[in-house]
Amino acid sequence: METVGGLLRGWRHTRRLSQLDLALAADVSQRYVSLVEGGRSNPSAAMVLRLADRLEVPLRERNRLLVAAGFAPKYRERPLDGPDMAAVRDALARILRAHEPYPALIVDRRWNIVMANAPVDFFLADVDPALLRPPVNMVRLGFDPQGLAPRILNLPEVRALFRARLSRQLAKTGDPEIGALYDEFFAQPEPEPKHGPETPYVPPPLDVAVPMIFSYQDRQLSLFSTITTFGTPQDITLEEISIESYYPADAESADILRELAETGARDAVAGLDDPVSVGPVGAHDEVGGLRC
Repeated sequence: METVGGLLRGWRHTRRLSQLDLALAADVSQRYVSLVEGGRSNPSAAMVLRLADRLEVPLRERNRLLVAAGFAPKYRERPLDGPDMAAVRDALARILRAHEPYPALIVDRRWNIVMANAPVDFFLADVDPALLRPPVNMVRLGFDPQGLAPRILNLPEVRALFRARLSRQLAKTGDPEIGALYDEFFAQPEPEPKHGPETPYVPPPLDVAVPMIFSYQDRQLSLFSTITTFGTPQDITLEEISIESYYPADAESADILRELAETGARDAVAGLDDPVSVGPVGAHDEVGGLRC
């Protein structure tokens, strides 16, 4: 049976803090921290939350701490497609639409895609349909050999970037599914890049960000990304989703994305697609997700 003291000790070790560090941050004595961790003092719900806040414990795990201490969970987890989240869905849909003709998508804490705008579909033409079955995982989609990986010209750089992101996320959350995803794609060291006639030339990365460079019809589509999260969330779902927005890194890439958008608009007028819908990656009946 897990105890609040044991859980707090685990988070303190994860954050590489001493008992004195935590005591100073929470404005309590080191002896009190020791007593709580050793099960010799029962903290109040407010104290549990104070210690959790100083340890930067995610909301989901704060509920776990409260339950272990004998209290009711504080933070709700509302489904994104539920009636209570209508205003949030509307805000997310507006963000995704406003970003067109550039791709943007929303992922949950385990990198499953829950919403996406129309330009994302242009990148999925050659993806194995098995990778588009729900839940569609962004990391698996990007780095599986049957996914986008063969089209990413600077795959070692992009892989290194995501390896670092998942490593930080694993350290922050301790989520075993993130650990499994990391082991699946990033546990092995990156092989040395090979240079030869079959390896296309890749331009040097931007000075300000690492771009993701795609091969597209004998042209190079270079994108960099930003990550947006909700500030001061009090709902677990909101804390755990993030918006991944991609921007063209050069003029040619911007032209390619505009061309793709214009092609999509013409197809929509011809009745091949819905010109006003913003939906999940791929077809709704195959991938699932939320319609914006």
